[in-house]
Amino acid sequence: MNIKITKPIQGGIIKAIASKSEAHRLLICAALANDSSFITCPERSEDIDATIRCLSALGAIIQISNDGFQVTPIDYKALDKDKTFTLDCGESGATLRFMLPVCGALGVKADFHMSGRLPSRPLSALYDEMTTHGCILSEQGVSPLTCTGQLQSGTYTLPGNVSSQYISGLLLALPLLPGDSIIQITCTLESRPYVDMTLEALSLFGVKVTEDSQNTFRIPGNQCLRSPDKIKVGGDWSNAAFWLSAGAIKNHSITCTGIDLNTKQGDKAICGFLERFGANVGATAPVARSVIYSERSIIVSPSKLHGIEIDAENTPDLVPILAAVAAVAEGQTVIKNAGRLRIKESDRLHTVTEMLTGVGADVTQTEDGLIINGKKTLVGGIIHSHGDHRIAMTAAILSSVCTHPVEIIGADAVRKSYPGFFEDFKALGGEFEMCLHCEEVR
Repeated sequence: MNIKITKPIQGGIIKAIASKSEAHRLLICAALANDSSFITCPERSEDIDATIRCLSALGAIIQISNDGFQVTPIDYKALDKDKTFTLDCGESGATLRFMLPVCGALGVKADFHMSGRLPSRPLSALYDEMTTHGCILSEQGVSPLTCTGQLQSGTYTLPGNVSSQYISGLLLALPLLPGDSIIQITCTLESRPYVDMTLEALSLFGVKVTEDSQNTFRIPGNQCLRSPDKIKVGGDWSNAAFWLSAGAIKNHSITCTGIDLNTKQGDKAICGFLERFGANVGATAPVARSVIYSERSIIVSPSKLHGIEIDAENTPDLVPILAAVAAVAEGQTVIKNAGRLRIKESDRLHTVTEMLTGVGADVTQTEDGLIINGKKTLVGGIIHSHGDHRIAMTAAILSSVCTHPVEIIGADAVRKSYPGFFEDFKALGGEFEMCLHCEEVR
């Protein structure tokens, strides 16, 4: 789907969608629990659906309603160890990296089918530790990836600077094993908030994990995940960040409701970043500089923006939209520690650079980040999403500061995390039309 933004968003109030990061974790815990659970989660996405498909393939019964999911867990004893289970992960890296060790812990044969860039995205550290601890995995980089054998408890050693999802996947799997296990992180654990989200989800299901020294996790074996009966997925800060950032660069404020400052989600840091840029964050009126947060809603109003330095170590998903804000902030913004963005749905350091350059921004790509010199306005133009949902959404927000229309090739990439993005774009006063002639520039 290719679209042309004919009118940027005008401001207003929008409710945050449910967090797919929380949904992945809660769905897996519920499917491994001792009894059924209801997960309140009003929105779905392609990634959430991928996790539902994989859990259903293993025997979980997941009934989907407008409010969320009723999950009847997997019957471990009934699993056919001679059967090969087919798990379709789509393009969801979290689904693959979480479900691979879970299947290893369950001792089942599984074929993991992947699409898009997922087969080529890194898996080596998790792959190596699983094969060292009893699993047999087929060649990397090819779909399907086959997993057989029985994962064994023990000491797992992983780098912390490649993907926190490796650690989260093992944290979800190792409590199921009969023996105790340890996960040791060999260097700085980047994206630490995502590991904290996993620990919180496990705690809600009664699982005990201790961190007896920095980045060393002890996981007792033979643990039973106990259903909390009902549980709610929180609002998604990663996606709310697009609307909040639009409030910083538009002429009208934007309020995002349904988000919680007490969440473990690291991307709540968007508030601090926007405030450092100079935006009025949480203010009741654009002239107010004090931060007046409410527990469930954030207001962002425009003000004079200036460049800042951004360490993206724990918030890599915010980089595309923060780069868009930087493109119209006076002075220079430097984004560093973002090298992992090269292994996302696209090479995001490259595609963000291409996107911003294409609409007239001054941006230079470095080995692990971006250097952006802000301008008052951008010109607009054609932006390729490269199948990356965060590039497509950032492009739509960029239309707010462009003198000419923005056309987005592959705008339907938003379905990966936020299928209703463009409906919400319209709810905030934006308008767009199908752009058939964009096909000619593919």
